[in-house]
Amino acid sequence: MAIAWWAYVAVVAALSAYALHRLHLVLAVWRACRPAAREGKGAPPAAPRAAPPDELPVVTVQLPIYNERFVVERLIDAVAALDWPQGRLEVQVLDDSTDDTAALCRERVAEWRRRGLAIEQVRRGDRAGFKAGALQHGLARARGELLLVLDADFVPPPDLLRRMVGHLADPGAAMVQARWEHLNRDASALTGLQALLLDGHFGVEQTARARRGCFFNFNGTAGLWRRSAIDDAGGWQGDTLTEDLDLSYRVLLRGWRFAYLLEEAVPGELPADMNGFKSQQFRWAKGSMQVARKLLPAVLRSRRGAAVKLEALFHLTHNLPYLLTAALALLAVPALAWRDDQGIGSVWLEVVLACGAAAVTAAYLVTAQAAVRGSRLGLRAVASVVARVPAIIALTAGISISQSRAVLEGLAGRPSEFVRTPKQGAVGARGDRKPAPAAGYASSAGALPILELAAAAYLAAGLAQALAAHRFTAAPILALFALGFAWIGGGSLTAAMKTRASGKKSGR
Repeated sequence: MAIAWWAYVAVVAALSAYALHRLHLVLAVWRACRPAAREGKGAPPAAPRAAPPDELPVVTVQLPIYNERFVVERLIDAVAALDWPQGRLEVQVLDDSTDDTAALCRERVAEWRRRGLAIEQVRRGDRAGFKAGALQHGLARARGELLLVLDADFVPPPDLLRRMVGHLADPGAAMVQARWEHLNRDASALTGLQALLLDGHFGVEQTARARRGCFFNFNGTAGLWRRSAIDDAGGWQGDTLTEDLDLSYRVLLRGWRFAYLLEEAVPGELPADMNGFKSQQFRWAKGSMQVARKLLPAVLRSRRGAAVKLEALFHLTHNLPYLLTAALALLAVPALAWRDDQGIGSVWLEVVLACGAAAVTAAYLVTAQAAVRGSRLGLRAVASVVARVPAIIALTAGISISQSRAVLEGLAGRPSEFVRTPKQGAVGARGDRKPAPAAGYASSAGALPILELAAAAYLAAGLAQALAAHRFTAAPILALFALGFAWIGGGSLTAAMKTRASGKKSGR
């Protein structure tokens, strides 16, 4: 048991490094935002100076689409409503669909062409390079000097281009990224927790990196690019699952600069079922490790300062804690529940681990909510966020097995298909709800839920043993981990069964 205990301590130490880094980002946001608020700089940036239509840049809006029947019409209609002169706007529907989405695109494109919009449906013979391949294919025929990229489930506000384009007036600026908002934030406990975590990314991580002059990335959608910067860095490349992160680092290494607009939000849709959520998280985790394997050596060899390199190291490896968390779950039972008495030091480690993880997570989430709302939070709002910290810890622990697989595959350089995240059309074009997708639009559960449920049982047995031995300080960790694995595994199986039932009813 001593070996398990010390291995457990080593894993906790490694996780603590990432927790301290997260706390460092939180403090950086507070330091950056407080002076701005006092000086009145926290307000949204003013729209750029009005210019004659023929002086505005030509913008190509690229819409990479693959089997999006529930959201594609809403997307095209929203893009057509952008406040930009028609003569300076081009829309590319980059449609790789293999279902009736292609026909829906064709109808909407034809309708808007009749109304005078320069819009085309671009079809390829295959899905080579997946999303990156579609964007690069469209780039070759685009006439815009600026390119706005939007995923299928996003709904841009009409003034988005007016609010973003001024930030590319500097010829050294390559990209401006807007924050994500969430159409179905309140649809379920799962979407609510996802929204909190993504708000953390945009309110804390992106904000801190951007304001400290560190590398940060295009998030795959709701970003406006300068075409020459993409070309200068070698274009879109499909050798990773996170083509957005890959291109971002290649562009930044070439000396270009990015802008981040915390105040400008573009709403999109969160995965509504457990398997869709896990599929999306898997792709992001594996892709980030692929990019780390591909580009981290170049970052460390660059002439950037030590602080920038260290932040890039944490940024590109930020999914490693999932692998450490899975190891922690495996070691927790022998180390905490069945261990020989290690003295008062072990008790303090358990207390510090539980309280420290909760405190850092709470600070991260509360800071993010204050940042995205642009104001101080009231006591009730803070309490609401803090109350969901145990659920956040359980959720992130519960997906650690799936994410560990993603991390290991990414580090090993194992290629895999780009699996899209199913979209349900949480809010229709006119506010109406659309039906849930049938089997063909849902992510499969695979065999991992069985392993996740087995992990839940293993940790529950350890919890029972710890309670029987009056080792109560171990209970919070074991209980949250057991609940997390049970939730993720059970939710995956439930979603898979609903998918099969839906498929049978629809005849698919």
